[in-house]
Amino acid sequence: MSKITAALEAAVATVIATTPAEGERQTNRQRVESERAFATILKLIAPRIRHFIRQYGLLAHWEDAEQVCAIGVHRAIQAYDPDKAQFTTFVNWQIRGELQGLRFRLMTDQRPSAKRVAATTVSLHAVSTTGEGEENSLESMLLDEDSLERTESGASSYMADTTRTRLVSEYVDHLRTVGMDQLKRRARTRAPAAGTTTGPRLRSDLYPVDPTEVRALEERIATHREAIERRLGLGEDEGAPATIDDAARERSRQVAKRAAVAIADLAQRTPRFADAIRTPALPARPRGITKSAAAAAR
Repeated sequence: MSKITAALEAAVATVIATTPAEGERQTNRQRVESERAFATILKLIAPRIRHFIRQYGLLAHWEDAEQVCAIGVHRAIQAYDPDKAQFTTFVNWQIRGELQGLRFRLMTDQRPSAKRVAATTVSLHAVSTTGEGEENSLESMLLDEDSLERTESGASSYMADTTRTRLVSEYVDHLRTVGMDQLKRRARTRAPAAGTTTGPRLRSDLYPVDPTEVRALEERIATHREAIERRLGLGEDEGAPATIDDAARERSRQVAKRAAVAIADLAQRTPRFADAIRTPALPARPRGITKSAAAAAR
């Protein structure tokens, strides 16, 4: 056994002896002896570390290579068994493994797949000089300070648009329900009296509704929805057709205004919207047709 090998074995034995057992605390004396022995180990195998760094082509990453070699030495001490091999042999493979892993992480352009596309590894910390003489690193150039603000703004806009669309759809469905109720009541008032019918009296739920009136109702609802979406999406006057006259524009504005009141009322009374808007609840209203919805359906 050479002098270097014997010195390594002694230093490793000191590190192992001063390492406390699991659950115990290392004393200051043990810590100092362990650090001195570890420094001795690194000094003894420094020529070997330099040789391996050159062998693996990591001269441009010398500090990182030395750091991973120290990690490899530390792991070798923890897993070392003197009965199986000498420490010089055991630590060689630990150092080789750490350097191989470092080269794989840093020099990705050496892989066959990278060579086929002529890829080049560039450090994010490499400093480049701009045309104005300012020094910037790739890391600072990739950093987007406004990304978080834009992400939050985009998420808020998406949630607002989705909620607005669903509220308008809920309001349109409400208009349709109110309008159909009005048409059914009108059909019952037009039904023939019981004494003039030739057959048995019709049940109240079988009174026919005039299809022409249903189509007219759907046309009014479609017109109202268009006015509401134009008002909510593009503003009061923007986006309106150029040929529309002042009277029609005013009617559209009044439709959107009544709809806004009805939609706010609907949002307050719908559980899945009430929690999102966080505004004081409106006073209780008797069940039935709301004034704004009834006016819009007519």
